Parts: sequence; C-alpha cells; structure tokens
Amino acid sequence: MKSQLKYIFGLFLMFHIMVFVPLDSSAQEKTELDRKVERFLENHKYRWHDMNIPTKDGQILYDIIIQNNYKNAIEIGTSTGHSAIWIAWALSKTGGKLITIELNETRYRKAQENFKEAGLEDYIESRLGDAHSLVPKLDGPIDFVFCDADKDWYKNYFKEIRKKLALNGCFVAHNIKGNTYRVETKKFIDYIQKQSDFKTRLEVSGDTGMSISYKIK
Repeated sequence: MKSQLKYIFGLFLMFHIMVFVPLDSSAQEKTELDRKVERFLENHKYRWHDMNIPTKDGQILYDIIIQNNYKNAIEIGTSTGHSAIWIAWALSKTGGKLITIELNETRYRKAQENFKEAGLEDYIESRLGDAHSLVPKLDGPIDFVFCDADKDWYKNYFKEIRKKLALNGCFVAHNIKGNTYRVETKKFIDYIQKQSDFKTRLEVSGDTGMSISYKIK
C-alpha cells in the first residue's frame, strides 16, 4: 500500500512540475542569427539617420510579416538598410526573401555593409536604380511591400504593384504623419482608403506614421 502511495505521489509531483513550472521556450527557440541581428541592432540603435525608419516601425514591419507568414517582399527605398534588416529578419523565419531598391549609390553601398554585418545578406537582394523604372519590372506574386521612397510617387507605386499583390498581401507606406510630407501623403491616403479591394488602417502613434493596407479581394 505504501509503495502504491509513493508511486501516486510521484506521478502527482511530476505532473505538477510539468504543468506549473514550464520551461523558457523563447530561449530555446532563439537562433544564432537572432542573436547576431539583435547585437547589430543594439550596437547601431543611435546611428540610423539618412531617412531610416525608427525602431518601433521596424518592429511593426517584423510583426506583420511573421503574423501573416509572408515570403515575397519588396521594399521601395532602402536608405542604409534599417527597415530592410527588420523585414529580412522576419523573412528568415518564414523562409522568404526581400528585394529592396535604392536610387542613391552611397546609401546602397552602406546598406550592403549593414546587411552583411547583421548576417542577413542571404535574405536580401539589393537593386541599385530608379524605382520608377524598376518597380514595373518586378515579378509577382508579391505578398508584402514597404514603400518609403518619393512620397509624391506613392500612388503610382501602389497602382503598379496592386495587380501583382497576392490576396491578403500587404502594402505599407511610411511617413504618412507630420507636416514634412503632408500634401503628398494625404493624396495617397485619400486614394487608397477609397479602394474597395483593400482594407487600410493608419498607424500614427509615433512621429512618422504608416498606412497598412491589406488586399481583401
């Protein structure tokens, strides 16, 4: 009888530990690439100037890609690569790849250095040139787009890409808040919010703001 009670108590204790003291799975799931990207972002967090996005916007882009399991991503306007690093980091989780376009050769070269230092160069294809001519040549289907280039051309970029965007795909436009680009971006926001095949929400909690539009039909 005593041996049975010990056996039952042992099972209870083991069950109690399994249920109420779970292991820290996040530490187990973190890869060497994750640690390398995190170190890079920490070391560069005060160095992102030259038209790069703030960290909070990078986190939003990362979350959108992860939550929707996007794989085929386009970025219009690389700058020196902060946004591309967040996008590519997410794509390293989904098995995808980013094509990013930059007009300025100096920024393009610096971005290449940053991608390599962050360990994400295998997830990024960089193209140097004018997005006005390069975007129409992109192949579909595309499921994620981040647009952060010439604001007065946002509407044209969207019109060119929308037919290549997959169902449930996402088009994100940057700098939709504030006075600097108010006239240009307002025209784009007014236009995209009228598109019945897209559902748009505005992320305006910070200084820059983004429009996030999902293709629903």
